[in-house]
Amino acid sequence: QVQLVESGGGLVQAGGSLRLSCAVSGSIFSINAMGWYRRAPGKQRELVAHITRRGTTNYADSVKGRFTISGDNAKNTLYLQMNSLQPEDTAIYYCNLVPIPTAWGQGTQVTVSS
Repeated sequence: QVQLVESGGGLVQAGGSLRLSCAVSGSIFSINAMGWYRRAPGKQRELVAHITRRGTTNYADSVKGRFTISGDNAKNTLYLQMNSLQPEDTAIYYCNLVPIPTAWGQGTQVTVSS
């Protein structure tokens, strides 16, 4: 089983940046791909970016060109660099396995003010 702890969220003005981190522990050897999901108020959780074990990345159209996903295998940590943040990026952000998530962590709140 894999355990996930997200951090790095906060309040930022539109146009600002944040970097989210996800500490991964447990059965890491079994992971083929991981991603960042988000749940905005009143909306379903969506996958915004993911990265495979080989380093291939993919992004939702809504964040393409603004968000960058990366991983540090030595630190067992997944990152999401978010630039040019907009109010519509306001959400709770979660990391998890792709395509089938495991147990969800608490997430980290990102709030973008206009």
